[in-house]
Amino acid sequence: MRRALIAGNWKMYKTLADVDAFAGAFLKAADGISGRTIVICPPFIYLERLAQAFKGTAIKVGAQNLYWEDQGAFTGEVSGPMLKSLGITFVIVGHSERRQYFGETDTTVNKRVLASLKIGLIPIMCVGETLEQREAGHTFSVIDTQARLGLKGLSQEQAAGVIIAYEPVWAIGTGRTATPEIAQEVHAHIRAIVTDLFGESIANNTPILYGGSVKPDNIDELMAQPDVDGALVGGASLDASSFERIVKFKG
Repeated sequence: MRRALIAGNWKMYKTLADVDAFAGAFLKAADGISGRTIVICPPFIYLERLAQAFKGTAIKVGAQNLYWEDQGAFTGEVSGPMLKSLGITFVIVGHSERRQYFGETDTTVNKRVLASLKIGLIPIMCVGETLEQREAGHTFSVIDTQARLGLKGLSQEQAAGVIIAYEPVWAIGTGRTATPEIAQEVHAHIRAIVTDLFGESIANNTPILYGGSVKPDNIDELMAQPDVDGALVGGASLDASSFERIVKFKG
């Protein structure tokens, strides 16, 4: 049985005071939670602060991106070894906002996945279709292309260390949420792709997260689906009590 994983993506929100307030509140809220992995992914400048705040607890800290070179004259970028040196364990790769606003492609997603695995970070690789692509009936073909290119060149051992997040772009920040049935259908398709690429054993153990307007009032239904192994939570992860309810989903 796959261990449930709930990751919070803070995007570009919070001041340092907000971060400290959240850490204090969430440490109390998350006390005693077992049987599921909790990851919080703040902006780069708060990584060390949260890593120290959650040190010795079950709460993990992840980054929102990384560059594929270990070092060099790449102004504004952050590398895997830098993240690793802070005690970071997870990193989001290929988020739809990176694709939409910052020129991310399936090729650069693949480079980031490989760079993550090389340094021992766990990549949360995002895939998902836009509203236009969904309405045109291209959901499965878009997911297929993104997943296969993102995982290109990985060995069996490397593939076993990847987490995949399905984030329907049309449901991010819009208030619209894929029904549990829609989420399950796409998650099952993603698992079939991983099976085709790396075999049934790896596919059955690959965590596939749902990431489209996850909230306290829909998490239970989403997590009841057989191929939904967790959630990549955006706005609802910014509030400690809201995120507490999500990580304490029933099921």
